[in-house]
Amino acid sequence: MPRATSERFSRAHKPSIKSASAGSSSKNHSANEGTSSGVRNPIFNTERFGQHILKNPQIAQTIVDKANLRPTDRVLEVGPGTGNLTVRILETAKSVTAVEMDPRMAAELTKRVQGKPEQRKLDIIIGDFVKADLPYFDVCISNTPYQISSPLVFRLLSHRPIFRVAILMFQREFAMRLVAQPGTELWSRLSANVQLYSKVDLVMHVGKNNFRPAPQVESSVVRLVPLDPPPPIKFEEFDGLGRIIFARRNKTIHATFMAKGVMDMLDKNWRTWCSTQNKMIDGDANMKAKVEEVLTSSGYSDQRAAKMTLDDLLKLLCTFHDEGIHFA
Repeated sequence: MPRATSERFSRAHKPSIKSASAGSSSKNHSANEGTSSGVRNPIFNTERFGQHILKNPQIAQTIVDKANLRPTDRVLEVGPGTGNLTVRILETAKSVTAVEMDPRMAAELTKRVQGKPEQRKLDIIIGDFVKADLPYFDVCISNTPYQISSPLVFRLLSHRPIFRVAILMFQREFAMRLVAQPGTELWSRLSANVQLYSKVDLVMHVGKNNFRPAPQVESSVVRLVPLDPPPPIKFEEFDGLGRIIFARRNKTIHATFMAKGVMDMLDKNWRTWCSTQNKMIDGDANMKAKVEEVLTSSGYSDQRAAKMTLDDLLKLLCTFHDEGIHFA
């Protein structure tokens, strides 16, 4: 699977003129999709990393409970913030590795467990999760900064050895795309890619008022269970097909493939494949005719990506591969 790439942290959050008490703080939550509303955190400059502090202890406990932790579990937590989730995880798990971008948050979390038995069970990595060297883990729990949502998901799915389960909080629209089904408005390339390699389902919705300061967007929690073993499909190939057909998800597959740029790319890939297989290339080779033959024989010429299931996508991909046509 492709290596996830990091994105710059949003600086769109504007400081509020109001001041809030420290109260019960927890984790960081990013709102990359706009400026935050509500009060500014007086201890941490949460606007710097687009962070929002989860302040509802009941929701924090529910997130941990949904992971069904075992005493032998090694847990990876992304974005622990000041540790409201972390201390709950440490009550059950064997150990926790927390990856935190903000050194001040990491210092606060360290103070929270200092001198307690939990201190020996906690390891903190200060840095960008997308670039960090990850240890072995059984479970991942994350109150995910929105701007790394997609890189986080695909880095987790490409991680080896395969972990057991991940409980992840995302911006609601992103979460709903992960669990979307064919034929629905949110069924997309993201949905297909994630569901090819994992079972993903919705755990609960979390309102914006459960954070301080409150973001402008709502959040949702999903459970992601990687398929073990994963399907023997090259991610680059499956994603390459999805990149083409989901670009115009409501157009027919035939219309999508007839675009000139698509034909040029497929022709180049086909010629590369022929050279690696020591196959002679006919001077009259016509990629448009080859593609139309594949679409007709597969029965998907008049289908639309918006309604195609995973099985449909895999069948179409295999039919292209049978003709030596590749997407990566």
